[in-house]
Amino acid sequence: MSSASSPASIAPEVACIGESMGLVTALGAPLAETETAALGLAGAEGNVAVGLVSAGHRAAWASRLGDDPIGVRISTELARRGVDLWVTTDADAPTGVMFKDPGTESSSVYYYRRGSAASLMAPGFLDAPQLAGVRIVHTTGITPALSPSCRAMVDQLFVDARTAGTLVSFDVNDRRALWTMQDAAETLTRLADAADIAFVGRDEAERVWGTATAVEIRAHLPNCGLLIVKDGDVGATAFLGDDEPVFVPAPRVEVVEPVGAGDAFAAGFLAATLDGAELAERLSAGHTAAARVLTTHGDLPPLP
Repeated sequence: MSSASSPASIAPEVACIGESMGLVTALGAPLAETETAALGLAGAEGNVAVGLVSAGHRAAWASRLGDDPIGVRISTELARRGVDLWVTTDADAPTGVMFKDPGTESSSVYYYRRGSAASLMAPGFLDAPQLAGVRIVHTTGITPALSPSCRAMVDQLFVDARTAGTLVSFDVNDRRALWTMQDAAETLTRLADAADIAFVGRDEAERVWGTATAVEIRAHLPNCGLLIVKDGDVGATAFLGDDEPVFVPAPRVEVVEPVGAGDAFAAGFLAATLDGAELAERLSAGHTAAARVLTTHGDLPPLP
């Protein structure tokens, strides 16, 4: 095992931790029939880091990659987009890969990530000294679903972030294929409720917790400092302490593909948070960032 890169002396504003994978997307026909495909990358936390950098902030992506061409492609692309890399390269475990059948309503995805380098992250992968000076650490519900060691790592990350004086941002981002409903419901509740900022889709909350409305989700997560409930093309509601909730409707856009919009929303919201914007402005910034991704193919917007 070798370290490809490590935290720089000047801390980024946000550290995003989680798995990025090679992404193979069918072109022109369903995956079972197509003769052509595009090779890119996918990963919620990496997407958020890219979105933050594009909004003018310094962000790091922390993870593990295999010592293989897919790992090189991921690290090269994220670095090209201005993301700081806090990456360990593993000579014995591969970089994960996913295949996608795109659709306008929803995309079918197929994961090949079991035993990946990122799934071997363990407690202490990012510790309090490494997080010194970082304003926000961001991860998602995908990371604890990867393996028991990743779940323990995320639990410890929350503790270490608090020790470092860093805010914890957590996007529920339930991936049904990765774990049981019971494990998801328990773990996602614990982590979202402990976060300083938590993002959750109303539909996924209803699926995992049986909470049908934003108010019910808030009742389920009473201790979360700032809870953002996203309701697709309806809008997003923010709950901050005991204040009246703030709702901002989503703009109308022509959806090309929905994948990646949630990550873009989180990046836009966090960027506006770093800028000191009011709560309604932060929700609007999230919507604007999500709209950009909804109108393009792929998780990441094209570079200028």
